[in-house]
Amino acid sequence: MNALSRVSINQMTVKQLTLPSLVESCVRLGVPAVGLWREPVADYGLEATAKLVRDAGLTVTSLCRGGFLTARDPDARARALDDNRAAIDEAAALGTDTLVLVSGGLPPGSRDLVAARERIADALSALAPYAVERGVRLAIEPLHPMYAADRCVVSTLTQALDLAERFPASQVGVVVDTYHIWWDDRAPAEVARAGAQGRIHSFQLADWVTPLPADVLTGRGQLGDGAIDMRAWRERVEATGWTGCIEVELFNEGLWARDGVEVLEETAERFAREVF
Repeated sequence: MNALSRVSINQMTVKQLTLPSLVESCVRLGVPAVGLWREPVADYGLEATAKLVRDAGLTVTSLCRGGFLTARDPDARARALDDNRAAIDEAAALGTDTLVLVSGGLPPGSRDLVAARERIADALSALAPYAVERGVRLAIEPLHPMYAADRCVVSTLTQALDLAERFPASQVGVVVDTYHIWWDDRAPAEVARAGAQGRIHSFQLADWVTPLPADVLTGRGQLGDGAIDMRAWRERVEATGWTGCIEVELFNEGLWARDGVEVLEETAERFAREVF
C-alpha cells in the first residue's frame, strides 16, 4: 500500500504556504487530502478555496475550528453560537463533513470545570441539529490538560466521549490527536470505545518534543522527533475499523521558518516512515 494515499496535510503544518502552493505541492507529491483552517480560507475566499481544492481533486478532511462554547454571559454565548453556525456553513461549502471543535477554557473569574463542560453540552444541543441538516459532523477535540484553563476544558477522550454520547454519532464525535492524548493510560480503551460507536470523526498526528517552547501552542513536533509511537497509534485506531485519511497537524515555529514546500515534503516522508 502507498502510505501517502492515507495522509492529509493540515494547513497549519505549512502555514507559510499560500493555498495554491499547498494544493500544488500536495498534488505533485500524491497527497490526496488537506485539513483547512477558517482564517486562511476566509483570506483566500471561501468559494475560491472550495473551487481550488475541488478542481485539484483533493479531499478536505476537516475544517478547524469551531467551539469556544464555555462563556457564561448570554450575549457572548449567542455570538459563539452564531460563529459556530457560520463555521458549519463554511465546512459544508468546502465539502468536508467534519468541523473540529476546540471547546473553550474557563470563563474569566470561574474555576468550575464541570459547569463549563455542561455549557458545551448545552451549545451542542443547539448546534448539532443545524450541522446535520448541512451534512456536517461536530468533532470534539480533547486538548492536553495544560490548555484546560484558557483554551479547552475537555482534556481527555473520556470527557469528550461523555459529551458526545448525549447525541447521535452521526452528529457529534471526537478527534483522536496523538499530541493531546498519548500520555493518558485510559486513551487506548477510549479509542476502542469511540470506534465501536462510530465516533472517531478525525485522526490527527503530531509528536511530543521536549523541552516545550515558551508558547506551548507551538510545541507540536515533527513526526519521529519526539516521544510518541506513531505506528502504534495508527494500528490502535485502525483496529476500530478506521480507514480514513490521517491528518498531520503541526504547530511549530521552527518548521514555519523553513521553506514550506521542503517542510511538506519532509512531512510526507516522515509519515511514510514513522506511521506505516
